[in-house]
Amino acid sequence: MLQLRPNCECCDRDLAPDSREAMICSFECTFCADCVESRLKGACPNCGGELVRRPVRPAGKLANNPASTVRVLKAEGCVDMSAA
Repeated sequence: MLQLRPNCECCDRDLAPDSREAMICSFECTFCADCVESRLKGACPNCGGELVRRPVRPAGKLANNPASTVRVLKAEGCVDMSAA
């Protein structure tokens, strides 16, 4: 089951479980759409995988299957691939 992490690993922006701005790779690294488009060029900086929109868990399922509250943040920040 997806963890539905609560923030962008690059900029620490909050990403609610129902956010359509949350993007993930196959390892569930989580980023906001702004960072994916402006800095990461659609590729995960951790694994190189494709970043796609994270599915939204139906609100009725969140009670028994809550989103994660563990924040993950890249201490060194994300490399700006748009400058490369």
